[in-house]
Amino acid sequence: MTKSSSDKFIPLVQELQEFVFSQTSSMTILRVLGYGLLLLALFDIVEMLIPPSFMNPAWEFQTFGSLVERVPVPLIGLALVFYGELHARAKWEFVTLKFLSWLTLLLAILFILLIPLSIGNTVRLTKQSYTQINTLSQQQISQAEQVEKRVSQATPQQIDNLLKSQGRSSNTKNPQELKSQVLSEVSKAKAQIRNQAQATQSTQKLNLLKNSVKWNLGALVSAALFFTIWKITSWARLSR
Repeated sequence: MTKSSSDKFIPLVQELQEFVFSQTSSMTILRVLGYGLLLLALFDIVEMLIPPSFMNPAWEFQTFGSLVERVPVPLIGLALVFYGELHARAKWEFVTLKFLSWLTLLLAILFILLIPLSIGNTVRLTKQSYTQINTLSQQQISQAEQVEKRVSQATPQQIDNLLKSQGRSSNTKNPQELKSQVLSEVSKAKAQIRNQAQATQSTQKLNLLKNSVKWNLGALVSAALFFTIWKITSWARLSR
């Protein structure tokens, strides 16, 4: 190779060296950002789990949902930390990478195991909500029935006094018609309580089902992504 031809390659080699150095600097920035995101995710998880309330279906259900919705942050953090494989790593990173690689497998298993628990909590919360709403509506209906009973036994004057105590006035002077009017209002109130209870039960059941499906599917996708990262990062587990 002549001197003139070798001189032509010198700028190209220098350019390649500069590119490699710039890539190394960029990798360092990305990895630092990745470690930062993992730390932020850890702080978030600790905040969610303290204080714990295990065996409480509402707490378990909401915590599960919060974990699933925060999964993107650690996933991005892991992708940034593992970027560049073993190139330009500090010594302490080899142990850290091995730990993080195995952690992804643990997280994949954890999310798979949480799905049946979430489904069970959905069923428990649905039954719990039905019982609470049904109990409250029965109490309100019972109170309405007591009013209905008192009105049935009340004199026209007592009914008139009852209406006045509520800031209302009777539109009729006929005692029987007045009593029928009040009893009709009580009957409508009882029907409204039943309809409201059914509507509330349907709404809460639908919301629970929607969240359950969304979070369970999210957990399944998260488990698949964590398992994929574990599988791809076998080089980290084999590092010295």
